[in-house]
Amino acid sequence: MSEALAPPGQAAKSGDGGLTHRQILTVLSGLMMGMFLAALDQTIVASAMRVIADELHGQTAQAWATTAYLITATITTPLYGKLSDIYGRKPLYLTAIGLFLIGSVLCGLAQSIYELAAYRAVQGLGAGGLMSLAMTIIADMVAPRQRARYQGYILAVFGVSSVLGPVVGGFFAGQESLLGIAGWRWVFLVNVPVALIALVVVAKVLNLPHNRVDHRIDYWGAAALVLALVPLLIVAEQGREWGWGAGISLLMYVIGAVGIVAFVLVERRMGDEALLPPRLFRSGTFRLGNLLSFVVGVGMFGGMVSLPLYLQIVKGQSPTDAGLLMLPLTFGIMTATLVVGRLIARTGKIKMFPVLGAGVMATALLLFATIDADTSLVLLGALMVLFGVGLGLSMQTLTLLVQNDAPPADNGSATAAVTFFRQTGGTAGTAIFLSILFSVLASRIADAFTSSVNDPAFNAALRDPQVLSDPANQEFIQSVQGGGTALDLNDTSFLGTIDPRLAAPVLDGFASAMSTVFLVGGLVMLAAFLLSWFVPDVELGNQSGIQRIQAERAEAERVARQADGEAGPAETGEGSDRAGRGERASASAGGGGRGRAAEG
Repeated sequence: MSEALAPPGQAAKSGDGGLTHRQILTVLSGLMMGMFLAALDQTIVASAMRVIADELHGQTAQAWATTAYLITATITTPLYGKLSDIYGRKPLYLTAIGLFLIGSVLCGLAQSIYELAAYRAVQGLGAGGLMSLAMTIIADMVAPRQRARYQGYILAVFGVSSVLGPVVGGFFAGQESLLGIAGWRWVFLVNVPVALIALVVVAKVLNLPHNRVDHRIDYWGAAALVLALVPLLIVAEQGREWGWGAGISLLMYVIGAVGIVAFVLVERRMGDEALLPPRLFRSGTFRLGNLLSFVVGVGMFGGMVSLPLYLQIVKGQSPTDAGLLMLPLTFGIMTATLVVGRLIARTGKIKMFPVLGAGVMATALLLFATIDADTSLVLLGALMVLFGVGLGLSMQTLTLLVQNDAPPADNGSATAAVTFFRQTGGTAGTAIFLSILFSVLASRIADAFTSSVNDPAFNAALRDPQVLSDPANQEFIQSVQGGGTALDLNDTSFLGTIDPRLAAPVLDGFASAMSTVFLVGGLVMLAAFLLSWFVPDVELGNQSGIQRIQAERAEAERVARQADGEAGPAETGEGSDRAGRGERASASAGGGGRGRAAEG
C-alpha cells in the first residue's frame, strides 16, 4: 500500500500521486499565509472596534460591521467548496485572497460605519474560502492517517494571530496617525502586504493535479442559501436589541424558514450537482460528523464569548492584556493537536478523540461555572488549558472524520460542509450565550447590591467623604439607588473610574451571569459528549485525496479494458468465441510458464 506522506527528505513513490514532506511544506507555506489573513483579521478588528466606531461616529451601529462579515463568510463557504471541486483549488484560493485584499483596502478607506459594514462584507467574501479551502487542499495532499501531523503548523497560525491580533489592533487603535494615515485604518491596511505576499506564494507553489468535473453551477441553491441564512444571521446578531419576540425578529424567522425549505428542495432536485450533494448526507458518519461540528461550535462559544468579557470587565484587563491572557487556551489547543496527530498516525483510529474532546470541554465549562470575581488568574489559566485541550481533541478530528467518509471527488464540498456547520453553530452559540448573559445580568447585579448591604467595605465607601466628593462616584451612586436596576450597562467604562468598593457588586453580578453562561455551555457539551459515542470506530485511510482519485481512475480504466476484452469475441460469433478462448488459454499457459521461469 502506498503512503501519501513520505518521510522528510525522502521522495514519494513514483506515479502514486504522493508528495514528499518538503513538497507538502512548500504548499503549506502558501496556505498558512492565507489562513493567517483570516485568523488575524478576527482578533485585530475586535480589539480595535470600539475606537473605529468612535472615529466613524457609529458606536450604536458597529454590530453591522461584524454581522456583514459573518454573513458573507458563512454563505460563501459551501460555494467555495463546490466550485473548487469543479474548477480546481488554486483559482478559487487565489480568488479568496484577492477578494480579501480588495475588501481590506476598501475598509481602510471607509468614511462611515455603514460603508465599513459594506466593505467588511467584501472581506467576508474572501474569508469564506481561506479556511475551508486550505483544509481541503491539505486533504488533497496528505492521507487522513498522516494529516493530523500537519495540523500543528495550522494551529501555530492561530496561536500567533491570537497573540498578535489584540496587540497590533490595540497599537494601531491607539495611534492618532501613522505615515500620515489615521491609526485605526492600519488595522485593515496591514492586511495588504500580507495578502500580496500570499498571492505570489500561492500562485507559485500551489500546483496540484486536478480532474475537472463538468457540472452545472447550483445558482438556485446559492440563492436559497442566502435567503435562509441572511435573516437568521441578522436576527442572531441583532435579536438582543430588537427583542427575540419582536415583529421584525419574527419576520426574520419566517423568511429564514422559507429559505431552508427552498434550499432542501433545490438541493434534492440538483442531485450530485448541488452545493451540498444530498447523497453525502445518506452516510450516517457524514451526518453525525456535521451534527457534532454544529453542537461543538455552539458549546465552544460558551467559553470563547465569555472569557474575554470576564477578563476585561471583571478583572479590568485591557483588550491587549486580555488577548495575551488567553494564551493558555491556545497552548492547550496546540499541545493536544500535536499529541493527537502522532497518535492518529500511529494507530489510524479516531473515535476516542471526539469522545475525549467533548468530555474535556464539558468538564472545563462546568468548572468555569464555579468562578467568581475573586478567582485567581492562575486558576483561570489552568482551566483555559483544559478547555483548549478539549478543543484540540475535537475540532480537527471531526473534520478528519467527515473528509475520510466522503468520496475524493467531493472533498471540497465535504470540508466546506463541516466548516459551514461549525461556523453556523458558533454564530448561534454567540447569539444564545450573549442573550443569556444580558438577560440575567440585571437581576444578578441587583442581587449583588442587596447582598452588599452587609458588606463592611461597601458601606465604608458610602460614608467616605473622598468617595462622595468624586463626581464619577456620585453619578454611580445615584444610578444604583434602586438596587442597580437603573444602571446603564451598554458602556462599562465607568467601572474603571469609580471606587473599587462601589464597583464590587457590579463585578459580582457580571461574574455570576457569566457563570450561568458557562453552565449552559457545559450542558451543551455534555450533549455533544453523548452524541460522540455514536461515532463509528473507523480506521483512517493511507491515501491522500489525489491518490484516491488516481486509484479510482485506474480502476475504472481497468474495468473498461476488461469489458472491451470480453465484448470483442462475443460479437464475432460462436467460432470466433471458441478461437478466442483457445488464444486466451494459450496466453494463460504461456504467462504461467513465464511466471514459473521468473520464480525459478
